[in-house]
Amino acid sequence: MVQAKALVKRFGEFEAVRGIDVEVRRGEAFGFLGPNGAGKSSTMRMIACVSPRSDGELKVLGLDPDADGPRIRARIGVVPQLDNLDAELTVRQNLQVYGRYFGLSRAHVRKKAVELMEFAQLTEKAEGEVEALSGGMKRRLTIARSLVNDPELLLLDEPTTGLDPQARHLLWDRLFRLKSQGVTLIITTHYMDEAEQLCDRLVVMDGGRIAAEGSPAELIARYSTREVLELRFAPGEQAAAVPEVESLAERIEVLPDRLLLYTATGEAALEQAHARGVRPLSSLVRRSTLEDVFLRLTGRTLVD
Repeated sequence: MVQAKALVKRFGEFEAVRGIDVEVRRGEAFGFLGPNGAGKSSTMRMIACVSPRSDGELKVLGLDPDADGPRIRARIGVVPQLDNLDAELTVRQNLQVYGRYFGLSRAHVRKKAVELMEFAQLTEKAEGEVEALSGGMKRRLTIARSLVNDPELLLLDEPTTGLDPQARHLLWDRLFRLKSQGVTLIITTHYMDEAEQLCDRLVVMDGGRIAAEGSPAELIARYSTREVLELRFAPGEQAAAVPEVESLAERIEVLPDRLLLYTATGEAALEQAHARGVRPLSSLVRRSTLEDVFLRLTGRTLVD
């Protein structure tokens, strides 16, 4: 569905995307993860055919975006990070008007709007203006609108940012349904649990390059351990415990109020730490997550 080789995007002297290779297969959910400024949005804009590449090769649906941009855009759907709905129109009108941009007949878009409102659980809001909708409803409408042309490829930029847990899980359900229907998904997200839930494969980008690629399970196995033991201390007291516990883990992170011990068996490490006289304020054994991988690859320093 998407194939990029040595793909580059420059803005003047600044190189936002630095020669990445990406391959997205038909029917999968593929993720781009990375901190701010990693090059995710620049890559998505090139795939969406709204920003030309500076160098390298790019094929979307087997076509060249430079020569076949309109043909590609007619076959893809785009969900931007910020909702750009027509606030003064009703839910139904937003879908129908957008469908007409693709040259679809009035009869077709009327029927399609009914189908999409049902899919997005917005049927009861059909005649309501967008301005009155909740954030979750607006997000579902934006996704529904992106499906009006029956896209083969759907690009979603931070699809659940700012939503409460119930709204996020409802959107996940809708995206699972789309994937089961054969729609290929490309997702950028800052939520690591979302990436684990939705993505078959993903890349972690940092500084315009790809730092790692694989399925969530593969990345956790490659860059982390099966479990993590968190030992929480009063601020400033955690460093004194490091010599006692450093042999109990494959890797240790020292944070302002705790130690993170990356180990195969967290309970066994905790028992040995207690035996060595380590007395944290609290302890927690959890499984390793994609967030552990993400922070190891990109660091904990805030990037503006």
